Amino acid sequence: MKAVRTHGRGGPEQIFFEDAPLPEVRSGDVLVQVRATGITPAELTWDETYQNADGTPRIPGIPGHEISGIVERMADDVTDFRIGDEVYGLADFPRDGAAAEFAAVRAVNLALKPRGIPHTQAAALPLSALTAWQALFEHAHLAAGQNVLVHGGAGGVGSLAVQLARWRGARVLATASSRDMAFVQSLGADVVIDYHATPFDHPATPFEDTLRDIDLVLDTIGGETRRLSWRVLRKGGVLVTLVSPIPTGEAEQNGARGIFFIVSGNRGQLDQISALVEGGNLRPVIAEVFPLSRAREAFEYGRGNHAPGKIVLQVAS
Repeated sequence: MKAVRTHGRGGPEQIFFEDAPLPEVRSGDVLVQVRATGITPAELTWDETYQNADGTPRIPGIPGHEISGIVERMADDVTDFRIGDEVYGLADFPRDGAAAEFAAVRAVNLALKPRGIPHTQAAALPLSALTAWQALFEHAHLAAGQNVLVHGGAGGVGSLAVQLARWRGARVLATASSRDMAFVQSLGADVVIDYHATPFDHPATPFEDTLRDIDLVLDTIGGETRRLSWRVLRKGGVLVTLVSPIPTGEAEQNGARGIFFIVSGNRGQLDQISALVEGGNLRPVIAEVFPLSRAREAFEYGRGNHAPGKIVLQVAS
């Protein structure tokens, strides 16, 4: 098969489009004929991109863990799907991904693809939508009427988090670049703040000087943004960050809860996400679609200040 493979740790210069062996189908696996895969530029920095679950090296390796495609065949112990089913899901990280013509994915990580959207749009959902879902509902228990601040509201996770929080009935505030503010508002945000604003900007002011009594902050940026976010939370509020673990004691010092987590596959949640897409309550946001053969260019594009949403590789039409 044709595949995109990393030949060593590094950036896009380590990515090559080449021939590769078909993936091994293990117990519990589904072999998927890949139609599209969503990529995350930061995955080139993850240890899991270059090693197996037991820590042994996996080079060359195949990136791309958001998959949408068609069931080619299944392991003998898999009875959840039928050959020809259109499926989507999140492949395990410490294993070859979906930037290839075929990928082996555990059946428990797959669900039937949302009807009415193409594979390129479905591939933009699994990692980002599951991350947003788990952050808002599983970890922070967001409820209707609460105030939620989404940092990076135009990003792959942020754009879906804004829509999910709105669907749940929360009051949604978001930060974005001035270029993307109108777009994030169109997703359902009640208030959008320019995250480049400084105390010297008028009428714009920094979010930490503008907001108070926020129930939940979803941090997709980290660094100084996370540190300043404690100031806008109410006492007992929750900050969920996707970037890096929160230093011990930092949340407690600010009278709040702090959560860092790594997304996991979940068929039940994917089924709920599919229903929201089919009902018109959630739409994937795509920054750009590249053919599989231009994967290196796609990762390079992801390093820059690109359009809102997810970068997708189209494997087959």
